[in-house]
Amino acid sequence: MEPKQLAKRYAIFIAGLYFLALGIVLIVRSSLGTTPISSENYVLSLHTTLTLGWWTFLTNLILMGGQFWLLRGRTTRRDTVEILLQFPFSFIFALFIDLNMALTEGLVPAGYAASLALLLFGCLVQSVGVVLELKPRVAMMSAEAFVKYAAQRYGREFGRVKVVFDITLVLIAVVLGLLFSGRIEGVREGTVIAACITGYIVSFLNTRVMTRRTLGRLRSALK
Repeated sequence: MEPKQLAKRYAIFIAGLYFLALGIVLIVRSSLGTTPISSENYVLSLHTTLTLGWWTFLTNLILMGGQFWLLRGRTTRRDTVEILLQFPFSFIFALFIDLNMALTEGLVPAGYAASLALLLFGCLVQSVGVVLELKPRVAMMSAEAFVKYAAQRYGREFGRVKVVFDITLVLIAVVLGLLFSGRIEGVREGTVIAACITGYIVSFLNTRVMTRRTLGRLRSALK
């Protein structure tokens, strides 16, 4: 692949990270819960001096270590490069999260209907990010890569492992909330809604909207 074409693919991937981060932040700002993948980090950010972005980065580092553990004894050079590539992108993703948290600091929905609308909009933005992240096929984020290697290691379907992974993170968030404050934090109906509809939105965008022609136009705009 030519360097210029590769650079465009990475640019689209980074754009996807930004939309993914923005979607997560909008869901947080809805006050109806967080996404499963960010639930644990959100609770930790409430009770420590580290931000949501930094906790996301640290969690991704742990997941990177987990991937090497899952691949123990059969790590290829390609796997090593794929995992190590997650480091800079995890750092960029963390910066995007904290940037959007700062930009939306005054965003407070006026009532439940506004919170629900913000949640759904956040799910849409997050889904756009997922599609832009996956389409270029240049890298994977730590959570998805961890699930992929776990599924390969134990001979399970990716979707089933992803469900177990998300549920585990939510349960950890619940336990952390109870330990820190004696109540559940960051896990509400919005968490369930985001978990249930995001996959369908991603599928719709992937097959109907974010087609190769659309991405081709996006790459042309980056010239």
